[in-house]
Amino acid sequence: MDPPHSQGICHSWMVLPWNDGSGIGNGSFGIFKTRNSAGLSLRWRCFGESSSLPWEIPEGFVIPGEAVVPVANCDVREYNSNPKEQLPFKEFVEYWRECIGNGHRSPRGCLYLKDWHLSRAFPEQDVYTTPVYFSSDWLNEYWDAAAGDDFRFVYMGPKGSWTPFHADVFRSYSWSANVCGRKRWLLYPAGHEEFLRDRHGNLPFDVTAPDLRDERIYPRSGRSQPPLEILQEAGEIVFIPSGWHHQVHNLEDTISINHNWVNGCNVAAMWSFLQDELAAVQRELGQWRDPMDDWHLQCQLIMKSCTGIDYKEFYNFLRVVAENRISVLEKGLDEESSSQRNSKAAISALGMLHAVFDLKRAAQVLSSLSANEDFRRLGPAGLGPAPEALLQRLQAAIDTALL
Repeated sequence: MDPPHSQGICHSWMVLPWNDGSGIGNGSFGIFKTRNSAGLSLRWRCFGESSSLPWEIPEGFVIPGEAVVPVANCDVREYNSNPKEQLPFKEFVEYWRECIGNGHRSPRGCLYLKDWHLSRAFPEQDVYTTPVYFSSDWLNEYWDAAAGDDFRFVYMGPKGSWTPFHADVFRSYSWSANVCGRKRWLLYPAGHEEFLRDRHGNLPFDVTAPDLRDERIYPRSGRSQPPLEILQEAGEIVFIPSGWHHQVHNLEDTISINHNWVNGCNVAAMWSFLQDELAAVQRELGQWRDPMDDWHLQCQLIMKSCTGIDYKEFYNFLRVVAENRISVLEKGLDEESSSQRNSKAAISALGMLHAVFDLKRAAQVLSSLSANEDFRRLGPAGLGPAPEALLQRLQAAIDTALL
């Protein structure tokens, strides 16, 4: 199908087939990331050049049946999502087998194991290796070390399971690899979702619903172009750019890896999103601005509860990313914690120029954050080095590296 157009900008996409194993160059893929305008599907041989299958379970890999996993019911709508429950992995597998045996029907509804932090739950297991195109990953670099969290997920669902219309956390990039099965993706370029809001400003739950064409409910829907549609086969990866809203349907029994990440190409989009989120909170709390002494702190608190991050943590996110790259440029790899060594090894593998590129992008966003009035009101507590000092160190590292 033809790519959609929005506000005069052509949002292109292309399919990149797996060939002799050389794939595409990381520099070529960087074009897609910096333009933020490509839906991308490519074949990825997950384990071993000799394998004829797109996925093999590594030898010794075991998931205990008593492991507890998050499971959504796709047949139930709760606000604009599907309600979740925690189930033993063994129970979900038994449900899935019964569902398949009953023609993909179950009195329990259509259950979908999603957002499972498998890598975090079993760090000793080598769950998967991130493809080189996606290896510059600030998001997981920070959360692995600072918060003991991650944005690496496994999804398992029967035919008919699906994920409602949404955009990804922090307006990050995401990539999704089909271990087995088949998915149908419906994607809208960043900004295009505005045509899909209803009279109250709410986004749709399901973009395939007939009432989306009712302009009494969705007054701007007639201006919307059809979504970009991708059919993803087993062994293929789909790349979702920052801010692209999407909806995903499993056309067969499907297992996939879904991984969110931010880097120098889209960290400015993350910062823009956070500013929009804070502005929305401030509008909602506007009437209490004068009588509430700590109004600005309360806005940050509510923003973090809704979004998962506030301005101070965003500063520390930029600080950790910058300091890791400065350390690699100045000292190389040294004896530190395992997570720090792993992060710095990944940075070193990308090369000095990539580290300098990252520092330049971090400096641009850090400069904007430091000048932001809402950030300046928060004060220096909990920030580590002052933003001005960090910026000076950043610039010095860039200048030294380029000598």
